Amino acid sequence: MQRRTFLQLSAMVPVTAFVLPAGVSLPAAANPAGLPAQAVLVRKGQDRYNQPFRFLDAEFTVKVSGKDTGGRCVIFDTVRTSYAGPALHYHKDCEEWFAVEEGEFKFQAGKEILRLKAGDTLLVPRGVPHAFVKTSAGTARLLVMHQPAGTMEEYFRAGSTLTDQRIESRKALAARHDIHIIGPSLKPD
Repeated sequence: MQRRTFLQLSAMVPVTAFVLPAGVSLPAAANPAGLPAQAVLVRKGQDRYNQPFRFLDAEFTVKVSGKDTGGRCVIFDTVRTSYAGPALHYHKDCEEWFAVEEGEFKFQAGKEILRLKAGDTLLVPRGVPHAFVKTSAGTARLLVMHQPAGTMEEYFRAGSTLTDQRIESRKALAARHDIHIIGPSLKPD
């Protein structure tokens, strides 16, 4: 076969296979029962289940549900317009990770007071008391991940239906969901 003919034929044949080096194989798909068998897309401003809710003066949307991850984590996108945040609390059984998307926040983690701005992240290990409050003007956005998910989705949704949002009214509900309130909310300064 002449070189020109070979190149023309090669260009017409679509590439449909990826050849792995000898001795290398792809792992079998590991999809535990009950987990989605495909990617889960949640658009900006949307909730995983189209059921956003308000809690502690913040708009919550679930981006990744604990049901999507077999309970390994849950991720919330929160939009905050007021200078409010949760009371000082800790979790015995989960880490909490925060990513500031917009605005500024004051955090307490243990005895440390930290100032976070857009682009900053903070991981709070289990057992470490923490609280935060929005400190900047306008709207602020904070991504919050709990790992493992535990029953955090259920807590936030149930808490959003309480007519009395004061700490005293939430303590029993919080304790049932591994949120142990030990102090007041932070002030923005």
